[in-house]
Amino acid sequence: MATSFRGICVASAALALFAPCLAAEESVATKAAATGAAVTDAAAPNSAVPADAVTKADDSGLSFSAGADLRIRQEIMDHVPGLPNGGFGAFRFRESGYRNHIRFRPRVWAELRGDAGEAGAWLLYGRIADEFRWNYRPKNRTTSWPGEIILDNLYLEGVGVFDGFLDLKLGRQNLYGLCGLDRILVDGTPGDGSRTLYTDMASVRFHVTESSTLDFFGLYNFDSTEDFRIGDDRHRLSSLSSRFPDGSGNQDDWGAGVVWGQTPVEDLEYQVFAITKRLREAQPPQSRRHTDLFGVRVKPRLTGTLKSDFDVMYQAGGEWSAFAGFNWTSDREGWKPSLWLDYRYMSGKWDPMWGRDAIESEMYLYGSHNGVGWWSNQHYLKLAAGVEFAPRHKLVFSTGPVFAAEKDGAGGGSGAFKGLFTRALYTFPLLTPDKEKGERFEIYGHFIGEVFHPGDYYDTDKPAYFVRWQIDFKF
Repeated sequence: MATSFRGICVASAALALFAPCLAAEESVATKAAATGAAVTDAAAPNSAVPADAVTKADDSGLSFSAGADLRIRQEIMDHVPGLPNGGFGAFRFRESGYRNHIRFRPRVWAELRGDAGEAGAWLLYGRIADEFRWNYRPKNRTTSWPGEIILDNLYLEGVGVFDGFLDLKLGRQNLYGLCGLDRILVDGTPGDGSRTLYTDMASVRFHVTESSTLDFFGLYNFDSTEDFRIGDDRHRLSSLSSRFPDGSGNQDDWGAGVVWGQTPVEDLEYQVFAITKRLREAQPPQSRRHTDLFGVRVKPRLTGTLKSDFDVMYQAGGEWSAFAGFNWTSDREGWKPSLWLDYRYMSGKWDPMWGRDAIESEMYLYGSHNGVGWWSNQHYLKLAAGVEFAPRHKLVFSTGPVFAAEKDGAGGGSGAFKGLFTRALYTFPLLTPDKEKGERFEIYGHFIGEVFHPGDYYDTDKPAYFVRWQIDFKF
């Protein structure tokens, strides 16, 4: 199956990335205004296309654009409890260690758009990616360019198909944002940081009425050592992030879900969903795990500036998760402050399924006991305050205690207080394009600082820290 899929990927990538160039010889036209609804999260930053990057001609309804981006980040951390370097289990200072690395991730993308009227607005999108890095420590994980190139995205998307009755998206795509369930459906295959977040998936949304939708999706991630790639695959993306709780890697995972969403009144929306996941280790003895989830999410808008968000989820076998959040954002001009109050609960053996990205913390993504990003067994109360003091300049500060829902002993201590977690984030632009003039080259970045003071759940009182700076270039 891997061989056939690889062949499909090669052929499709050629179609996605080079066929539009052939179309350019036939002088196809731009129709960006009519197809703007088909732009997804992956393509949205590139939607402001300069005139010389688009082929213009007759009224065939097609447009082509291409571009690239480069992400540079440095991350420094130490004393992170449960760092997977030392394997599954309690905090071990000698194994947690100091990490300092700089990562470079270039990507190249191309897209072909078309408007077929009642048949919908269509987008064919392809992207290839690489990541190489320099490690100060541990040095043995340093890599060089171009060590490996992967097919990161390749999908066909239709919006407003059959005169607005349905939307669909088929192919390799980022999982984050699917159905708006961003506490469940986040990560795809990031075996190496957030180098890639894709999954192979098909999803369809039926617009049942003006205020209700019905979503179906199915996805499949096979052992990434068999994935389409060019170059050295000995050390990169060698396992999916969806590891078993014992920390073992190299899994195939697949699943499906159905989501009913409705906005019965203007200031209230809700979702009811059922999702199933199957996980199988790709290598013998091929251990298996399956998880079935049922949930409800409600999002009332309490006032013009105050929003709330609640969900309750149950997993077959007796595991529960719940979330309650309130967000106030000022509607004043100029400096715009915000406040958040969130509470999250996960029972002792809660399976995060595909919700394994940096949901609350970059540090804890590295420091989960049950493998990277295994969010489970916690009560977490967070208070956050932020301010946007200039366009795209935003500062957010948060703090709150974390408790274990069960005293499972994984931290080596005798209590249930995991610790106090504090975080600061600053996002800023360095070069902002004038989209009205068709510009799109931009530079922006962020700083993150996190500190975790461990409680009696752990066998140490050494504070952990995580620092990152990042600069992004979009062409």
